[in-house]
Amino acid sequence: MSSAAAPEKSETERDTERGAERDWHALEAGEALAALGTPHGGLSPDEAARRLAQYGPNRLPEAKGRSAFTRFLLQFHNLLIYVLIGAGALAAAIGHLTDAAVIALVVVVNAIVGFIQEGRAEEALGAIRAMIDPHASVLRGGRRATIAAGDVVPGDLVLLEAGDRVPADLRLVKANNLRIDEAALTGESVPADKALAPVAKEAPVGDRFSMAFSGTFVAAGQGIGVAVATGGHTELGRISGMIGAVEKLTTPLVRQMDGFARQVTIAVLAGSALVFLYATYAAHYDAAYAFMIVIGLAVSAIPEGLPAVMTITLAAGVQRMARRNAIIRRLPAVETLGAVSIICTDKTGTLTKNEMTVRAALTASAQIEVEGAGYAPEGRFLVDGEAIDIAAYPVIEELSLAGLLCNDAQLTQQDGDWHADGDPMEGALLSFALKAGHDIGAARARFARLDEVPFDARHRYMATLHAREDRPPVTYVKGAPERIVEMCSRVAAPDGEAEIDPVFWQRRIDELAAAGQRVIGLARRVMPEGCETITQEDAEEGLTLLGLVALIDPPRPEAISAIEECRAAGISVKMITGDHAETAKAIARQLGFSAEAATTTGAALDALDDGHFARRAREVSVFARTSPEHKLRLVEALQADGSVIAMTGDGVNDAPALKRADVGVAMGNKGTEAAKEASEMVLADDNFASIVAAVREGRTVYDNLTKVIAWTLPTNGGEALTIILAIILGLTLPVTPVQILWINLVTAVALGLTLAFEPAEPGVMKRPPRLAGAPLLSGRLLWRIVFVSLVMVTGTLGIYTFATMRGLPLEAARTMVVNAIVVMEIFYLFSVRYVHGTSLTLQGVLGTRAVLIGVAIVTAAQFAFTYLPFMQSVFETRALSLEEGLAVVAAGVVLLLVVEIEKRMARALGFGG
Repeated sequence: MSSAAAPEKSETERDTERGAERDWHALEAGEALAALGTPHGGLSPDEAARRLAQYGPNRLPEAKGRSAFTRFLLQFHNLLIYVLIGAGALAAAIGHLTDAAVIALVVVVNAIVGFIQEGRAEEALGAIRAMIDPHASVLRGGRRATIAAGDVVPGDLVLLEAGDRVPADLRLVKANNLRIDEAALTGESVPADKALAPVAKEAPVGDRFSMAFSGTFVAAGQGIGVAVATGGHTELGRISGMIGAVEKLTTPLVRQMDGFARQVTIAVLAGSALVFLYATYAAHYDAAYAFMIVIGLAVSAIPEGLPAVMTITLAAGVQRMARRNAIIRRLPAVETLGAVSIICTDKTGTLTKNEMTVRAALTASAQIEVEGAGYAPEGRFLVDGEAIDIAAYPVIEELSLAGLLCNDAQLTQQDGDWHADGDPMEGALLSFALKAGHDIGAARARFARLDEVPFDARHRYMATLHAREDRPPVTYVKGAPERIVEMCSRVAAPDGEAEIDPVFWQRRIDELAAAGQRVIGLARRVMPEGCETITQEDAEEGLTLLGLVALIDPPRPEAISAIEECRAAGISVKMITGDHAETAKAIARQLGFSAEAATTTGAALDALDDGHFARRAREVSVFARTSPEHKLRLVEALQADGSVIAMTGDGVNDAPALKRADVGVAMGNKGTEAAKEASEMVLADDNFASIVAAVREGRTVYDNLTKVIAWTLPTNGGEALTIILAIILGLTLPVTPVQILWINLVTAVALGLTLAFEPAEPGVMKRPPRLAGAPLLSGRLLWRIVFVSLVMVTGTLGIYTFATMRGLPLEAARTMVVNAIVVMEIFYLFSVRYVHGTSLTLQGVLGTRAVLIGVAIVTAAQFAFTYLPFMQSVFETRALSLEEGLAVVAAGVVLLLVVEIEKRMARALGFGG
């Protein structure tokens, strides 16, 4: 039965499918739009959905991941595991098949646990990465919308602003001072200036000035482009072909510990060789038996699970941070977060809610209060507490119109709630205009935008040129109030215009800012008849001030408590904002900064030499009227004495500071793609409290890494020392090599792994940050390793002596010793859970779910080891009486008490917990 013939594709669909194969750069912008079937207002949502289904998501082909079998085999690619495999092979060669089988079981179980946990960690990190997938602004059905970059389809009209990552190959249809960093494609370090004119078909990628290519970054200006190629059809797709799917789970600390484990292995092998020679030639052991002793020694001393457990600890910390909206992009940041000593943070949206509302409007003739909250266009206009008819205040009408037109945002209503798509401040100005009686769509149609000067942090304003019926075009300018006042020579009044009084307006700006309100200045300039373009020079001269609007953005309640938590943790918080100094001080007071907190401005910083700048950077807590360039200088100055800096940023100009900081933190909502790419961490909720939560988690992860080492090395060391001392003293071995293998099999996995999931200790944020670069194996930790190893040896030999004095057979004595070692490791696990405090509390005894599960598994395994006939046959064990079992448990209790006493004495002597 033949299938129906596929319907013939239209010319538009064939052009679209060919994507990058067409010479789009050589076409006129209008020709590209026509070829792609893109209307003036962009694709309709239905058409966009149809094209997405037809052409697939806008993603590069992903690299083929490693197969499950390959990942499993790689678990054995480790020097420590090679040593164990070699030991098992030799044991089998000399006829010790049981020992060889147990070694194989140890190796396989270790590999299975590593395989499962690595798979889970990679899946989790893949899901976390998906949380910060880039977004794009597009025109759909005549409205601006923010969508996932993967949903961009051929024919979409994409809006570009400074800091954006270009989501697809675009044929530009509008470019205003547009400059794009194309280093990812061309290697050129200088951003390329873009234009609309077609270029020659044979022009290389770097000379295609009418195109914006996927994966590049907008360095400055604004533009609009029609998507001509997506996914693998883009220039980036053709060049790269594939990308890595998952970040490798490694950090400098893990690499350091891998190296440490290799050093331990080499030392153990050398020590084992010496013990073999001593046992054979000095103690006259049978060579085969001495060899099995050495195998047991090597297995007991080698921390084969340590690198895997440490990696799992880091991955678990990353997942916990993600649940707190702190998304780690680079794993080394997990370690660094625990040492952060200074957090430099933006104000708007990070310390505050970023829900702007116009609260007051000030003109030359009146100050009008505006009611309402959020973006809902509901609220009255009041003068001296009395409601007014806004039509009687024509200057206010034009002030609100200017805020509507010199504006790139959109207001949308969903389920009764109003939302701003774009800058929150611009959203508040739109709400203000609606309250004043303007219709956004009608006003923008009536006063069509002809040209614009995009906002830039360097000139601190935005200007737009608009056509007017039967009147000359007009330019509206909005920006930092003192900058706008500085550019104005006149002020609008009800009966015309008057000479501006800069002193009066600066005083009013200061008064509004002192009340914690953000102030925006708005001005106009009537342009010559027929004017269709504007420059910065046009926007900075001949302006008439319309007035000021004051907006409020209340502090986040959780930020107030987070700052207090930082203070207790010895972490300094510095607020950096582009707002007026008085506004910054007012918000700082509300956030709980000290009333005496020093404040300075960017202009004041510019007047300082490097030495005075560094001193001022340390003294000041609030930096106002700063630019992104100041952030970089602040980071460098604060790092000079070894402080570890976390720096927030959201703009393309913040990228250098984010890269330079020890932990760059980008905003997930308002942050540009350039900022996210430069950062180690992204805040999904743009909330300062999430930074502090991440620092807390970073300290917890570091504590847990310390606990893993502090538990693994002493327990391994205790087992190894027991064998060595027995040989040196000429004693019968209190534990056989195969029994040592059993201990490692059940405890390394079931107990050691539980420490990766430990919660934060009480008081984790009430101690000062650790010093940057402090070695993980501190003197205190090394002492703990030696001390606990000796206590375990004492307990092991003590139990063996107790058993032999009671006349127990050798098999029963060894069974007691094995159980005593495991019990001591369990009790020591409860002690090591609290590095900075005592474990002898109800919470300490109860443990966590992971610990209790691990202890239950080990306990069940030990009962099987002791009482099941099959296990007794394999491991030469014997059943123990209740009295003998109590003696075994007593060994664990004594170890716990001794270690806790040592911890208390160390704290009393000032050596820490």
